[in-house]
Amino acid sequence: MADRIAVIDGCRTPFQRSGTGFSDLMAWDVGRFAIQGVLAKSGVPAKEINHVIMGIVMTDVATTNVAREAMLGAGLSDTIPAHTCTVACISANMAITNGAAMIATGNADTVIAGGIESLSDVIIKVSKPYRKFILDLTMYKKPRGLGGKLKLLKGMKLLDFVTPERPKVGEYSTGLTMGATAERLAKKMGISRAEQDEYAARSHQRAVDAAKSGRARKEIVPVVPPGSGKAVITDNGPRADATAEKLGKLKPVFDRTNGSVTAGNSSFLTDGASAVVLMRESKAKALGLKPLAYIKSYAYTSGDLWDELLLGPAFSIPKALDTAGVSFKDVGVFEIHEAFASQMLGVIRCLESDSFAKERLGKSGRVGETDMAKMNIFGGSLSLGHPFGATGGRLVTTCCNRLRDEGAQFGLIAGCGAGAIGGAILLENAG
Repeated sequence: MADRIAVIDGCRTPFQRSGTGFSDLMAWDVGRFAIQGVLAKSGVPAKEINHVIMGIVMTDVATTNVAREAMLGAGLSDTIPAHTCTVACISANMAITNGAAMIATGNADTVIAGGIESLSDVIIKVSKPYRKFILDLTMYKKPRGLGGKLKLLKGMKLLDFVTPERPKVGEYSTGLTMGATAERLAKKMGISRAEQDEYAARSHQRAVDAAKSGRARKEIVPVVPPGSGKAVITDNGPRADATAEKLGKLKPVFDRTNGSVTAGNSSFLTDGASAVVLMRESKAKALGLKPLAYIKSYAYTSGDLWDELLLGPAFSIPKALDTAGVSFKDVGVFEIHEAFASQMLGVIRCLESDSFAKERLGKSGRVGETDMAKMNIFGGSLSLGHPFGATGGRLVTTCCNRLRDEGAQFGLIAGCGAGAIGGAILLENAG
């Protein structure tokens, strides 16, 4: 495009282990802090915003369009439209590229996009028989008199009333949890327990180092939970004591006999939100704003639900690069979502594999060789946490800031999502 799509700035809330710092907040409430924060950081006047898009996974029926509730809570005008999207763990990625598409097609000049998640406030379902009983009683059959109501109770069991359905992060089509899928991947690709623990420990150490240096604070906006009187200003996921040796002592979770995937080499349930400001390049120039980066290309892919569920980046990365005519070796910054250590190691192996490239991508040789000095250098989802709907906004913000700080020309973010969906966004330094 002659008029490129610019990333002006981005931010995120602190990421908190679910049940801790944000346990009393609904998702929209967490999201409003990210929206307020990105407006303050970017210097973009609120009146310039044309649309707000936020991703989320665990939706609440009370706030089905959580983007709208969050932007109103942030104080934006009610004349600004907003919508919510969900593509599992790459929901914020999709929100951002949807915003880019709106700008590219002339439907907006400036968009706030990102994501929200609160796993502390997940809707808990009662049992299906109890749900049907309540719906028939109050909405559909509405029986009259005690006799009619007692008739509805026929066939109900005591456990139907007292046993809720526990939320499960898994794949509806296969019935496998994400952890079970990560275990299958590790076994199929021969990824050892030691490799996984070493990768996870490195993620934690990098996140701890980034926090100590003050670098992490560049992207984090404080959150003051209502009534607390105290600001949450840092992530509480990174562990300074996380070494490969200590992680190696944890027991497998998903295959307790022969497994290698543990709580220590898996991402954990997290609350948080992220937001970025996207703007038409000419609009940014007219407002005197200096973009961090431009969206060069993006791609979404899908694969086999049983064996490729977590390998989405191995498909979407080469597609995004091919669309832009950029080679893997030309990318200086990588920020890839770490769902599990086995997933990250599996993606890296695929990118570096000639056979994978030939058989699954139709290429003559491997995509490229991964340099860990360019990959997730300030930690990733294994250490910082993974608020499902918000992670993509963190990836884009960190990638853009790294491009500016490191002087690289291209940066690439990617992630995997349920349904074997992969997403990648290629960014170009605006400096």
